[in-house]
This record gives sequence, structure tokens and C-alpha cells, in this order.
Amino acid sequence: MLGGMTTNADEPQTRPRRRTPAGAAVLRPDVTEAIRAAVFEELAAVGYARMSIEGIARRAGVGKTAVYRRWRSKLHLVLDVVSALAVQGLPVPDTGSLEGDLRLLYEFTSRALRHPVASQIIPDLQAEAARNPEIAEAMQKALREGQEGVASKIVVAAAQRGEVNGDLDEDLALDLISGPLYWRSVVIRSPKLPKGYLGALARATAEAIKAL
Repeated sequence: MLGGMTTNADEPQTRPRRRTPAGAAVLRPDVTEAIRAAVFEELAAVGYARMSIEGIARRAGVGKTAVYRRWRSKLHLVLDVVSALAVQGLPVPDTGSLEGDLRLLYEFTSRALRHPVASQIIPDLQAEAARNPEIAEAMQKALREGQEGVASKIVVAAAQRGEVNGDLDEDLALDLISGPLYWRSVVIRSPKLPKGYLGALARATAEAIKAL
């Protein structure tokens, strides 16, 4: 009987269903995560411009309808995935010193930026952001709530320990923290960081912030 069937949007209609409230569409979390993972793979493989819902669905092993039930377009799908990066965030270092915290932050960030998928996706999304204000806003939000959020907590902790001036220019401090590594890893895409670079960068950045 029809009354005994659910409306699970992600499973074939011929399979047995669990009873759910009438009219409810069950969107399986595992399918949603498979689609999100497929977006990263597709972006890395073909770039945003050539990316398609069909390609994403094929990589995720689902039908196009499963994608469209969650997102109206590839733009909305990419915006959701990029925004989710901010939620994941980076761990906040707590070594007891500004230089130590910066060193750990740089190690976390360097590994993330040099991940094969990230190294392909970030430059492509940057180029797309120059043409699409919505993607630009999503990327800015991810950066602000991601690394900048962690960097801000590092500076606040340093001020509480008395390592830096409490009235320093926080925006300038955040630029000093984020700029050099981002420049090397994302802008000029240096294939390999020199030995000892992260430690030297953490030391120089800490001294620069203390001088503000």
C-alpha cells in the first residue's frame, strides 16, 4: 500500500522503506557527505568552470536528482562546501608562547595548503571569485572564520600573557601572520618550503607583532 511507504529521496522506489512521517523526504547524511567529497574531487580535476552536476553525481555514485534535492545549482553547492571550511576550522595552538603558537599554526596551515586537492582548488576558486561576488564573499567568510579566527585568538592569548601590547593594531597583526605563508603556498606556489622556514617565519612574525 502507498500509505506504508516513505519518501526517502535518495533510494530507489523499489526498495523497502522504513516508516516516516507522511510527506517527509529523508535526505541521507551519507549521501550528502559523498556529494560534498565529490565536489572537491571534481573541482580539483576539471575546475569550477567545467564542473557540472552530472560529473559530481557520477563521482558520488548518485543520481542528479539527489544533488538537486539539496542544492539548486553548482554555484549553491560550491558556496555551501566553501562555507563549511570555516566551520571545520583549525585547532587553536596553546603552547604558552606567541612564537610557539605561530609555529604550530604554520605547520597546520602549510599541510592544509599543500594538500593535493586544496592546491588545485584554491587557485581556481580565487580566479572564479574575481568574477563572481557570491563566491568571493564565501571565500572571504571562510578565511575570516578559519585561519584569521585562530590567528586572532593567538594574538589575544599573547596579549593576556603580556607578550604583546594590548592596544596593538590587530588587523595588521593578522596580515603579518597570514600573509607570508599564503603568498608562498598559494600565490607563487613554491614547490617546497626551505628547511627551517616555518620556524624562522614564526620567530620573525612574533618579533614583528611584539614591535607593533
